[in-house]
Amino acid sequence: MQKVKLKICGMKYNTQEVAQLRPDYLGFIFYDKSPRNFEGIAIESLPDTIKKVGVFVDATIAFAKAKIKEYQLDVIQLHGTESVTYINKLRQTETVEVWKVFGIKGHFDFKKLVPYEGIVNAFLFDTKGKEKGGNGYTFDWSVLKEYPSKTPLILSGGIGLDEVKKVKEILATDIPIYAIDVNSKLEKRAGEKDISTVKKFISEMDLQ
Repeated sequence: MQKVKLKICGMKYNTQEVAQLRPDYLGFIFYDKSPRNFEGIAIESLPDTIKKVGVFVDATIAFAKAKIKEYQLDVIQLHGTESVTYINKLRQTETVEVWKVFGIKGHFDFKKLVPYEGIVNAFLFDTKGKEKGGNGYTFDWSVLKEYPSKTPLILSGGIGLDEVKKVKEILATDIPIYAIDVNSKLEKRAGEKDISTVKKFISEMDLQ
């Protein structure tokens, strides 16, 4: 089974408790239509091993740059229709990693990835649903068997304790999965993670 990184997204209320569990990434959503929209004055000090991911949906370049600077973000996760031109403009002054998100519901045309090859650090595949992430259910992962790229892939969308067996099965394939992204399935409420559930997930996934 491939060894993967863990990203816990949608942080809002109990960041320090979650940080003590040492995930590789913590995600903070900067999108005012999300119930997990992060509005804190600052992100509490985190261990050096944890990278901060800022999640954006068709934000202006100025807004994204301001949040990168304000919160010292390490990664930008783009959930909207952001173009290669947008990413290149952002990269002119910022040294953050960029993850481009694509929603899947049924079939997916992998040709959509081509313009972003060599531009982004990873592709993140999430369930295409009503919300821009945090929908709480998985897409058909068998679609990823056709993944044509060498660019690292991040698996997201409705991953929780009930999906552990399924996640382990896909990690046993040669699909280049770099990380798994968890959110709503490990929560008490939007933005507050259930620590006991997160601990159990980490343990059952053998992530530490």
